[in-house]
Amino acid sequence: MGFAESALSRDAFLSGRLWLAQPVAGYRAATDPVFLAAAVPAQSGQSVLELGCGAGVALAALSRRVAGLDAHGVELQPDYAELARLNAVENGLRLTIHDGDLAEMPASLRALSFDHVMANPPFYADHAGTAPRDAGKARAQQQPMTALSVWVDAALRRLHPRGMITLVHRAEALGDILAALNGRAGDVTVLPLAARQGRCAGRLIVQAVKGARGPLRLLAPLIVHEGAQHGAADDAYSPVARAILRDMAPLALLRPAR
Repeated sequence: MGFAESALSRDAFLSGRLWLAQPVAGYRAATDPVFLAAAVPAQSGQSVLELGCGAGVALAALSRRVAGLDAHGVELQPDYAELARLNAVENGLRLTIHDGDLAEMPASLRALSFDHVMANPPFYADHAGTAPRDAGKARAQQQPMTALSVWVDAALRRLHPRGMITLVHRAEALGDILAALNGRAGDVTVLPLAARQGRCAGRLIVQAVKGARGPLRLLAPLIVHEGAQHGAADDAYSPVARAILRDMAPLALLRPAR
Protein backbone atom coordinates (compact mmCIF):
# COMPACT_ATOMS: atom_id res chain seq x y z
CA MET A 1 0.00 0.00 0.00
CA GLY A 2 1.20 3.54 -0.60
CA PHE A 3 2.93 5.35 -3.45
CA ALA A 4 6.15 3.94 -4.87
CA GLU A 5 9.11 6.28 -4.42
CA SER A 6 9.47 6.53 -8.20
CA ALA A 7 5.89 7.82 -8.40
CA LEU A 8 6.61 10.81 -6.15
CA SER A 9 8.11 14.23 -6.63
CA ARG A 10 9.36 16.46 -3.85
CA ASP A 11 8.21 20.01 -4.29
CA ALA A 12 9.26 23.22 -2.56
CA PHE A 13 6.68 25.32 -0.74
CA LEU A 14 7.21 28.58 1.16
CA SER A 15 10.50 29.29 -0.60
CA GLY A 16 11.94 25.93 0.37
CA ARG A 17 10.91 26.04 4.03
CA LEU A 18 8.95 22.90 3.19
CA TRP A 19 9.80 20.10 0.77
CA LEU A 20 6.72 17.93 0.34
CA ALA A 21 6.27 14.63 -1.44
CA GLN A 22 3.40 14.54 -3.92
CA PRO A 23 2.33 11.95 -6.49
CA VAL A 24 3.61 12.73 -9.97
CA ALA A 25 0.37 11.58 -11.59
CA GLY A 26 -2.14 12.05 -8.76
CA TYR A 27 -3.69 15.04 -7.04
CA ARG A 28 -1.08 17.78 -6.62
CA ALA A 29 -1.48 20.80 -4.39
CA ALA A 30 -0.99 24.28 -5.81
CA THR A 31 -1.60 27.58 -4.01
CA ASP A 32 -5.00 26.93 -2.42
CA PRO A 33 -3.74 24.96 0.62
CA VAL A 34 -1.08 27.59 1.31
CA PHE A 35 -3.67 30.38 1.22
CA LEU A 36 -5.89 28.23 3.46
CA ALA A 37 -3.11 27.77 6.01
CA ALA A 38 -2.24 31.46 5.92
CA ALA A 39 -5.86 32.35 6.67
CA VAL A 40 -6.06 30.37 9.92
CA PRO A 41 -5.16 32.70 12.84
CA ALA A 42 -3.95 29.87 15.06
CA GLN A 43 -1.62 30.53 17.98
CA SER A 44 0.95 28.32 19.63
CA GLY A 45 -0.70 25.85 21.99
CA GLN A 46 -3.98 25.74 20.08
CA SER A 47 -5.44 22.72 18.31
CA VAL A 48 -6.16 22.48 14.59
CA LEU A 49 -7.91 19.86 12.46
CA GLU A 50 -7.86 19.68 8.67
CA LEU A 51 -10.64 17.74 6.96
CA GLY A 52 -9.51 15.86 3.86
CA CYS A 53 -5.87 16.72 4.45
CA GLY A 54 -4.47 14.85 1.41
CA ALA A 55 -0.68 14.87 1.46
CA GLY A 56 -0.72 17.36 4.33
CA VAL A 57 0.30 20.55 2.51
CA ALA A 58 -1.99 22.95 4.40
CA LEU A 59 -1.24 21.34 7.76
CA ALA A 60 2.49 21.44 7.09
CA ALA A 61 2.38 25.09 5.99
CA LEU A 62 0.41 26.13 9.08
CA SER A 63 2.64 24.11 11.41
CA ARG A 64 5.76 25.63 9.87
CA ARG A 65 4.37 29.15 10.43
CA VAL A 66 3.03 28.54 13.95
CA ALA A 67 5.16 26.39 16.24
CA GLY A 68 3.61 24.41 19.08
CA LEU A 69 0.27 23.51 17.47
CA ASP A 70 -1.62 20.33 18.23
CA ALA A 71 -2.21 19.61 14.53
CA HIS A 72 -4.43 16.82 13.22
CA GLY A 73 -5.67 15.77 9.80
CA VAL A 74 -8.22 13.23 8.62
CA GLU A 75 -7.94 11.64 5.17
CA LEU A 76 -10.16 9.10 3.41
CA GLN A 77 -7.53 7.72 1.01
CA PRO A 78 -4.91 5.63 2.83
CA ASP A 79 -2.16 6.36 0.28
CA TYR A 80 -2.51 10.10 0.82
CA ALA A 81 -2.73 9.73 4.61
CA GLU A 82 0.52 7.78 4.51
CA LEU A 83 2.05 10.51 2.37
CA ALA A 84 0.99 13.16 4.90
CA ARG A 85 2.75 11.19 7.64
CA LEU A 86 5.87 10.90 5.47
CA ASN A 87 5.85 14.66 4.83
CA ALA A 88 5.53 15.38 8.53
CA VAL A 89 8.54 13.18 9.35
CA GLU A 90 10.70 14.51 6.52
CA ASN A 91 10.01 18.12 7.53
CA GLY A 92 10.38 17.59 11.27
CA LEU A 93 6.73 18.40 12.02
CA ARG A 94 4.41 16.86 14.59
CA LEU A 95 1.19 16.03 12.74
CA THR A 96 -1.34 13.40 13.75
CA ILE A 97 -3.02 11.94 10.66
CA HIS A 98 -6.20 9.91 11.09
CA ASP A 99 -7.48 7.49 8.46
CA GLY A 100 -11.21 7.78 7.93
CA ASP A 101 -14.24 9.40 6.37
CA LEU A 102 -15.19 12.85 7.63
CA ALA A 103 -18.86 11.93 7.09
CA GLU A 104 -18.39 9.09 9.61
CA MET A 105 -15.67 10.55 11.78
CA PRO A 106 -13.17 7.98 13.06
CA ALA A 107 -13.35 7.14 16.76
CA SER A 108 -9.93 8.70 17.31
CA LEU A 109 -11.43 12.10 16.48
CA ARG A 110 -14.97 11.84 17.84
CA ALA A 111 -13.79 12.51 21.38
CA LEU A 112 -11.73 15.56 20.38
CA SER A 113 -12.63 19.18 19.71
CA PHE A 114 -10.49 21.92 18.23
CA ASP A 115 -9.84 25.65 18.24
CA HIS A 116 -9.68 25.66 14.43
CA VAL A 117 -10.97 23.41 11.67
CA MET A 118 -9.89 24.07 8.09
CA ALA A 119 -10.77 22.41 4.79
CA ASN A 120 -10.30 22.62 1.05
CA PRO A 121 -13.34 20.56 -0.03
CA PRO A 122 -13.53 18.99 -3.50
CA PHE A 123 -14.41 21.60 -6.08
CA TYR A 124 -16.42 19.60 -8.57
CA ALA A 125 -19.60 17.59 -8.42
CA ASP A 126 -19.50 14.06 -9.78
CA HIS A 127 -20.85 15.14 -13.16
CA ALA A 128 -19.04 18.46 -13.56
CA GLY A 129 -15.92 19.22 -15.53
CA THR A 130 -13.57 16.73 -17.12
CA ALA A 131 -12.95 13.65 -15.01
CA PRO A 132 -9.27 13.36 -14.07
CA ARG A 133 -7.51 10.23 -15.31
CA ASP A 134 -5.92 9.35 -12.00
CA ALA A 135 -8.28 7.68 -9.52
CA GLY A 136 -6.74 9.41 -6.50
CA LYS A 137 -6.93 12.77 -8.18
CA ALA A 138 -10.53 12.10 -9.19
CA ARG A 139 -11.50 11.30 -5.63
CA ALA A 140 -9.68 14.33 -4.27
CA GLN A 141 -11.25 16.76 -6.75
CA GLN A 142 -14.77 15.37 -7.02
CA GLN A 143 -17.51 14.82 -4.49
CA PRO A 144 -19.71 11.91 -5.61
CA MET A 145 -20.89 11.17 -2.06
CA THR A 146 -19.93 13.92 0.36
CA ALA A 147 -21.91 17.13 -0.06
CA LEU A 148 -20.41 20.48 0.91
CA SER A 149 -22.96 20.74 3.71
CA VAL A 150 -21.52 17.55 5.21
CA TRP A 151 -18.03 19.08 5.22
CA VAL A 152 -19.32 22.16 7.05
CA ASP A 153 -21.32 20.04 9.50
CA ALA A 154 -18.30 17.84 10.26
CA ALA A 155 -16.15 20.93 10.86
CA LEU A 156 -18.65 22.58 13.19
CA ARG A 157 -19.13 19.38 15.19
CA ARG A 158 -15.41 19.19 15.88
CA LEU A 159 -15.02 22.83 16.93
CA HIS A 160 -14.96 24.18 20.47
CA PRO A 161 -17.66 26.78 21.16
CA ARG A 162 -16.37 29.99 19.56
CA GLY A 163 -13.92 27.95 17.53
CA MET A 164 -13.21 29.00 13.95
CA ILE A 165 -13.90 27.27 10.65
CA THR A 166 -11.89 28.29 7.57
CA LEU A 167 -12.67 27.05 4.06
CA VAL A 168 -11.29 27.69 0.58
CA HIS A 169 -13.64 26.92 -2.29
CA ARG A 170 -15.02 28.03 -5.65
CA ALA A 171 -16.78 31.38 -5.70
CA GLU A 172 -20.05 29.82 -6.90
CA ALA A 173 -20.18 27.65 -3.76
CA LEU A 174 -20.68 30.66 -1.48
CA GLY A 175 -24.45 30.23 -1.26
CA ASP A 176 -24.11 26.60 -0.18
CA ILE A 177 -21.46 27.48 2.41
CA LEU A 178 -23.54 30.28 3.93
CA ALA A 179 -26.61 28.03 4.02
CA ALA A 180 -24.65 25.35 5.86
CA LEU A 181 -23.32 27.89 8.38
CA ASN A 182 -26.69 29.57 8.96
CA GLY A 183 -27.80 29.43 12.58
CA ARG A 184 -24.66 27.60 13.71
CA ALA A 185 -21.82 30.05 13.04
CA GLY A 186 -21.56 33.78 12.50
CA ASP A 187 -19.10 36.64 12.27
CA VAL A 188 -18.59 35.36 8.73
CA THR A 189 -15.80 36.88 6.67
CA VAL A 190 -15.54 36.26 2.93
CA LEU A 191 -12.33 37.04 1.04
CA PRO A 192 -12.55 36.67 -2.76
CA LEU A 193 -9.37 35.55 -4.54
CA ALA A 194 -9.09 36.99 -8.04
CA ALA A 195 -6.37 35.79 -10.40
CA ARG A 196 -5.75 39.30 -11.77
CA GLN A 197 -7.01 42.84 -11.44
CA GLY A 198 -10.38 43.26 -13.15
CA ARG A 199 -11.20 39.55 -13.22
CA CYS A 200 -14.00 37.87 -11.34
CA ALA A 201 -12.99 35.94 -8.24
CA GLY A 202 -12.58 32.25 -8.92
CA ARG A 203 -11.96 31.24 -5.33
CA LEU A 204 -13.14 32.35 -1.90
CA ILE A 205 -11.81 32.00 1.60
CA VAL A 206 -14.71 31.83 4.05
CA GLN A 207 -14.21 32.03 7.78
CA ALA A 208 -16.78 31.90 10.58
CA VAL A 209 -16.97 31.52 14.36
CA LYS A 210 -19.06 28.74 15.88
CA GLY A 211 -21.95 30.11 17.90
CA ALA A 212 -21.26 33.74 16.98
CA ARG A 213 -23.96 36.11 15.73
CA GLY A 214 -21.86 38.86 14.14
CA PRO A 215 -22.70 40.19 10.67
CA LEU A 216 -21.15 38.98 7.43
CA ARG A 217 -18.21 40.97 6.03
CA LEU A 218 -17.39 40.81 2.32
CA LEU A 219 -13.82 42.02 1.79
CA ALA A 220 -12.22 43.53 -1.28
CA PRO A 221 -10.61 40.83 -3.46
CA LEU A 222 -7.08 39.66 -2.92
CA ILE A 223 -5.37 39.90 -6.32
CA VAL A 224 -3.07 36.91 -6.77
CA HIS A 225 -1.07 37.93 -9.87
CA GLU A 226 0.15 41.27 -11.18
CA GLY A 227 -0.22 42.24 -14.80
CA ALA A 228 -2.87 41.44 -17.37
CA GLN A 229 -1.56 37.99 -18.21
CA HIS A 230 0.85 35.35 -17.00
CA GLY A 231 4.51 36.09 -17.67
CA ALA A 232 7.49 33.84 -18.10
CA ALA A 233 8.23 33.62 -14.37
CA ASP A 234 6.04 33.23 -11.32
CA ASP A 235 7.42 36.42 -9.80
CA ALA A 236 4.26 38.04 -11.16
CA TYR A 237 2.57 37.33 -7.83
CA SER A 238 1.13 40.43 -6.19
CA PRO A 239 2.99 41.67 -3.09
CA VAL A 240 0.35 40.24 -0.72
CA ALA A 241 0.26 36.88 -2.50
CA ARG A 242 4.06 36.74 -2.65
CA ALA A 243 4.33 37.41 1.09
CA ILE A 244 1.96 34.51 1.78
CA LEU A 245 3.21 31.98 -0.76
CA ARG A 246 6.93 32.67 -0.37
CA ASP A 247 7.52 34.43 2.93
CA MET A 248 5.03 32.52 5.13
CA ALA A 249 3.07 35.65 6.07
CA PRO A 250 -0.34 35.21 7.70
CA LEU A 251 -3.38 36.36 5.78
CA ALA A 252 -4.15 39.21 8.16
CA LEU A 253 -6.76 40.73 5.84
CA LEU A 254 -9.36 38.31 7.17
CA ARG A 255 -9.22 39.37 10.81
CA PRO A 256 -7.70 42.86 10.97
CA ALA A 257 -7.16 44.53 14.30
CA ARG A 258 -10.25 46.41 15.44
